[in-house]
Amino acid sequence: MKTEIEYGIGPHLMLDCYGCPKDKLADMDFIFNLLDTFPQKIKATKIMAPYVFKYHGQTPDDWGLSGVVLIAESHISIHTFPDKGNAFVDIFSRKEFDTDFARETLLQEFSATHHEVVLLNRGVEFPKNMSRAADFVNQERLDLVGSHRVYH
Repeated sequence: MKTEIEYGIGPHLMLDCYGCPKDKLADMDFIFNLLDTFPQKIKATKIMAPYVFKYHGQTPDDWGLSGVVLIAESHISIHTFPDKGNAFVDIFSRKEFDTDFARETLLQEFSATHHEVVLLNRGVEFPKNMSRAADFVNQERLDLVGSHRVYH
């Protein structure tokens, strides 16, 4: 009997928050603290302090804060556009996490009036359990050899 292999490295939550207060989106301490505390809330392992910086784009309203925190499982990033009332958050993790909890918590933190969300299962060809995948491949090789005679 062949065992099915599960694929996928993990979830990638992309959350677009709209209608957020400008003061939150422009507050470097707010973004830093959010990135600093959020990994624990989703049971991820923070491996560095967050890095947050202010940037200015080509046009006067194209400015904001960007920040990232690396987690053992991958990363969490935030990009804000205070004059437009938008925040964009990515959480990519090779370990499952409660994506509904993460989305609701972030929407509350940013006081978003509305949002869009995309949730992907990354790594569609990545075996979740390498030893199971190796066992599967080895069994297929044995089955293939057993069904063919080799003549020398």
